[in-house]
Amino acid sequence: MKKIIVPVDFSKNSEFAMEVAAEIAKKQKAELLLLHMLDISDQMISITESTQRREFMFFIQMATKQFEEFVDKEYLKGIKVTPIIKHHKIFEEINNVATEVKADLIVMGSRGATGVKGFLVGSNTEKVVRTSEIPVLIIKNKVKEFTPKTLIFASDFDLENINAFEKVKTIANKLDAKIKLVYINTPNVKFKNSNEINKQMQTFLLEAKLPSIANEFLVYNDYSVEDGILNAAKFLNADLIAIPTHGRKGVNKILIGSISEDIANHASLPVLTIKIE
Repeated sequence: MKKIIVPVDFSKNSEFAMEVAAEIAKKQKAELLLLHMLDISDQMISITESTQRREFMFFIQMATKQFEEFVDKEYLKGIKVTPIIKHHKIFEEINNVATEVKADLIVMGSRGATGVKGFLVGSNTEKVVRTSEIPVLIIKNKVKEFTPKTLIFASDFDLENINAFEKVKTIANKLDAKIKLVYINTPNVKFKNSNEINKQMQTFLLEAKLPSIANEFLVYNDYSVEDGILNAAKFLNADLIAIPTHGRKGVNKILIGSISEDIANHASLPVLTIKIE
């Protein structure tokens, strides 16, 4: 892990994410890229009239000063920190920067679905989760010390999830966290009996070359997948929830739903999302 991106909007939530990212960066000797997005229109950027131009430059200078003060934290000392300021407050900027710098991880604060206005509200976090090509770690609350001991990987364990699991396994190893595999069984058309689940799990473990962790597998029954994941995390005393996402859009997304985005919005624990390739 060499580069970690943290979107910063001067909120407490973005500072919570920045603290966690700093802990990871210190342990992995990684670079932190702190990304701030200004809410400036194209019209404002392109103005040429001298008075308006001076006002625009003053706005940029004040925002830059606020950014510098916000990231002047003791816990960032000794870490390579690169500030990045973009002029558009849109979630695509995060993914564009991640691609440009070849980042390994995005650590993002979030206020959830019912939070106050700002960039790091639930809807924007969902967009980043849905579109990011790299893992996204979502932090909702202040974490006293980010040293997760138990990470749950919640999945339906179709073979398409193997690549996502490999990424989770790599991150878990770097964090020195133990992985628990969780399958949520619900009373609907997706219900499976024990034999079906065990067969599917054995196939997944075989293809992933992971027979040694077969005993770390839990089937949890609940009325919905989202509730099941949250309740299974409590049952296992998990510190971190990892979940793959399909990155679905449009009508298909509405019909199928996006469990990863729901979990990212409603879980109080840190949530790690990984796009299925």
